Formats: sequence, structure tokens, C-alpha cells
Amino acid sequence: MTRQYDVYAIGNALVDTEIEVSDAFLSQMEIGKGMMSLVDRERQVALIQALRGEAEPHKQTCGGSAANTTIAARYFGSTCYYTCKVADDDTGALFVRDLLAAGVDTNMNGARDAGMSGTCLVMITPDAERTMNTFLGISETVGEAEIDEAALRASRYVYIEGYLVTSPSARAASIRLREMARQHGIQVAMTFSDPAMVRFFRDGLLEMIGDGVDLLFCNEDEAMEFTGTTSPEAALAALKPYARQVAMTRGAEGAVAFDGTDTHWIEGVRVQAVDTNGAGDMFAGAFLYGITHDLDFPTAGRLACAAAARVVSDFGPRLAPAEHAEVRLDVLGY
Repeated sequence: MTRQYDVYAIGNALVDTEIEVSDAFLSQMEIGKGMMSLVDRERQVALIQALRGEAEPHKQTCGGSAANTTIAARYFGSTCYYTCKVADDDTGALFVRDLLAAGVDTNMNGARDAGMSGTCLVMITPDAERTMNTFLGISETVGEAEIDEAALRASRYVYIEGYLVTSPSARAASIRLREMARQHGIQVAMTFSDPAMVRFFRDGLLEMIGDGVDLLFCNEDEAMEFTGTTSPEAALAALKPYARQVAMTRGAEGAVAFDGTDTHWIEGVRVQAVDTNGAGDMFAGAFLYGITHDLDFPTAGRLACAAAARVVSDFGPRLAPAEHAEVRLDVLGY
């Protein structure tokens, strides 16, 4: 059948606020550096108040891992649908407005429940590392009811965000989405999302993976943590029972992509990193665009590495549409 969407994604819908902080601030506030931590609204408000003496925040934007990936894929030229849950509040309205402006279809383009939408405070230290404190709000209740089966059936790939493992209803929705994709002959891609998800929710991730996914995205730290190995090579070998194909990022060293037959080591693009927030999301979005537009794994990997390098060169988890065109032209020649 003709597929309307290249990518159907599910994830936590969050509005991000980025701010530059010192390592001393993270220590003072007892914040685990480089990881995503779930917090309640009171804690997040306390952090924002404490940050007033640090720096002015960068602008708020529609965010969340899978949302960033979906928008990146869309800006490269993919057609995308995003399943999520936001509330009928100003934060939710901002999220939906940004998503629709990017050209991504969503189940939230209509009536929304009362409540508070999810927000994420993204703290960037001078070494470009990102540390996230997330209040999920109503996003924590995203479940099977939010799945749009008609849109799913019209898609080539399902993309599942690993952060959903923290919520019972979201985890169940992810499992159901994978099962439905299998029933309709749709490829299933999943991301581990964050080292904390692997460290503290490994059993839940195994439930989401089930009998295996078609494509797994991860970074090398997540891969080694999940498999109990000490090298990217060993981690890649140990991941093969869980995924038919793997795309593993390696920071400045680039990435490694296993296409089901061959392993491709992809050289990184050297840049001065300013903000690593969104690098993995951008990599996944560019890679998904590539493989849904007839690129082989090595070429999709080169495009994804170039896009990730561009996004870490400035603040913010995404690039402007014109920057996607520039990266595509640089790597692909069109």
C-alpha cells in the first residue's frame, strides 16, 4: 500500500527551556550531570527561581526527544506524524503550534484534556554537556487511547522514544504500538534515549523491545550499559539479538551502523561543541530521513553525523529548515 507517512512517532511532549549554568550550580542543587531526571513541578519551579542569578534562559520551544527527531526528519523532507499528550493550557498550545508549524501531523490538533503540560529544564554547562530536569505533567498519562491506528497503518516506520519507559501507561502504549506495527507490516525503530533509562529501567526497556525491533538507536554509553560490555564493538555484537539493525552514535568519533549484514564505521565531523542537547535526536531524524529516501546505511550515517555536528555547534536542540537543506547539499549534493 502507499504510505502517507515515513515516520509515526510516540514520545513525551515537552516544552523545553534551555539555560547555561555552571558545574558549581549543578553541585549546589544536587543535580546529576549529563542525565535526565524526573522532578515534580515544585522542584522545577525552585530550580528556575535559583537560576535567576545564573543566566537568562534561551527561548522556550516545542521539545521532547521524539518530537525533536520527528521535526528533524520532517525538515529534511520526510512526512511525519507524532502521537503525544499535552493539556489544554498555554504550554500545550505552544507545543502544538510549533509542531504544526514544522509540518508534523499530530493527534493533539483538536480538543485536549485539562491539566498541566510537560516541561523540561535543560541546563547546559561550559563543556557543552546537557542536563535535564523534566516535569512530565499530563504527558505521563499518554496511553493506548492516543494511538491513531489509521495514521499508523499509513506509515513506513514507527519510532518509539525510550523515555516512555518511566510511565506504566506510556510503556504499555509503546508495546501496543510495536505489536500493531508488526500486524500491519511496519518497521519498528526505537531509541534508548538516555543512560539513566538504561541504568534504572532496563527491565521496562526489555518489555518495550519485546521479541526485537527492526532498528535500534543508542549512543555507545547506553549500549555498553545495556549489554554489560566495555567497548563499542562488543556492545554492538551484544545488541544484535535485540535489534535487526543498529545505529550507535559515538560523540565526536562519529557513529557505527549495522545494516543487518555489514557494519559501517562512520567518521565524525569535528566541530566546537556548544550545546549537546538534541544531538542524538537530530542524528535519528536525519538517519530516518535517509533510510526512508533510499539512502544506504553508510550514507544515511554520514548525513546524520553532519546534522548532529551542526546542531551541537549552537544553542538549541534543532536546526532551522534552511540549515537542513545546507547539510543535505553538503553531504548528498542536492
